[in-house]
Amino acid sequence: MTDIYLHNTLTRSKELFTPQEPDRVTFYVCGPTVYNHPHIGNARPAVVFDVLFRLLLREFKEVKFVRNFTDVDDKINAAAAEQGVPIGEITDRFVEIYQEETDGLGILRPTVEPRVTQHIPEIIAQIQAIIDTGNAYEADGHVLFNVPSYKDYGSLSGRSMDDMIAGARIDVAPYKRDPADFVLWKPSDETQPGWESPWGYGRPGWHIECSAMAEAHLGETIDIHGGGNDLVFPHHENEIAQGTCAHGGKLYARYWVHNGMVQVEGRKMAKSVGNVLLVKDLLAAHHPEVLRFALLAAHYRQPLDWTADGVAQAKTTLDRLYGLLRDTADLEPIELANDDADLAGFSTALADDLNTPKAFAELHGIVRKCAASGDDPAEQARLRAVIIEAGSYMGLLQCDPSEWFGGSADDADDARIEEMVQARQAARLAKDFAEADRLRDALVAERIIIMDSPDGTTWRR
Repeated sequence: MTDIYLHNTLTRSKELFTPQEPDRVTFYVCGPTVYNHPHIGNARPAVVFDVLFRLLLREFKEVKFVRNFTDVDDKINAAAAEQGVPIGEITDRFVEIYQEETDGLGILRPTVEPRVTQHIPEIIAQIQAIIDTGNAYEADGHVLFNVPSYKDYGSLSGRSMDDMIAGARIDVAPYKRDPADFVLWKPSDETQPGWESPWGYGRPGWHIECSAMAEAHLGETIDIHGGGNDLVFPHHENEIAQGTCAHGGKLYARYWVHNGMVQVEGRKMAKSVGNVLLVKDLLAAHHPEVLRFALLAAHYRQPLDWTADGVAQAKTTLDRLYGLLRDTADLEPIELANDDADLAGFSTALADDLNTPKAFAELHGIVRKCAASGDDPAEQARLRAVIIEAGSYMGLLQCDPSEWFGGSADDADDARIEEMVQARQAARLAKDFAEADRLRDALVAERIIIMDSPDGTTWRR
């Protein structure tokens, strides 16, 4: 077994990971708000935590991984109003798009993908529990968490109360007891989504949604909670306050793991700059493994500068790796020993706080050994197997080399795939979503990337 070390934002140190229960890990990552196409910044946490998920699956018997969809939000309301459609039409569409594009990037589906709208009773129950402990109060149809009532507020971000108030977009409303208090429940009018509650017709605040979904699927204390470092404050700070108070002071999450942000060619992504790169466009232009490699090139906790040169370098490196696999394709397949030293060196590097640069360096060393072992077919076959296995840790080297270098299936197979794609499109138009999902899953299993657009559906391997 490989020891896994993670940098814990809560303790500001790298720690040996040990789950609460032997051989069972609970793992929550904040997912997307579904009202628009995901961009490359959204893809980074999805890929980073996919690598962590893959690593955990190798080391523990059970890993329950939850990544949510936020399908109640003012941005969703605005998009639905602008398009003149029900909110569910917006969210259903972009949930499907997110899943298809993350499938396209080779990202494993989490164990559970809950939606906020499916957990309103649990959210209401958790808010009531926080009120009952005296840490929240009702005012003017709102329920607010009383920040001064929780003495450890700020422990995750390490900020003082004054800094947090200055750094947050805080609505100083007359019904607040303290300027830092944040909303757990807010009233809805007839144009907004809402549910009946003990505090009137309304909808949940953003922060309480994740706390309630995490409790519903993983229990009162989570092993690992992940997300982008832009969520440390206020979102994750507020989650800790809510979860701790709702559960009688129990620790909410044991390890907090945060990835750095993505910029493009040295500049922050922004619509005003015109440098927001959508995943769908990148998938149309590059093989998904190229995108994965580029996203993993820097250590996950560091900022990532997405550049054309970086993407080109990722393609060149993968060409070299696939070239070796192509050149050694005739070797007899070999089953690796559980204690293979070369694979252990790679996995130990990766398990050191998901140190992908260090893991890539180990992989390149194995590649050099393989290339130099041509006079020993058995050793070369072993090293080839190590390279493939190491790639699978990071969702790379999963193609046949001939396919990577432009080989294709025969015309009959292409026609079969096209027929499945068209059948899926017909099922979607007929609103037979179960059949559409079945066909999509079958295509994904064959490593087919599906790209939906207003002009129709296209696909590629």
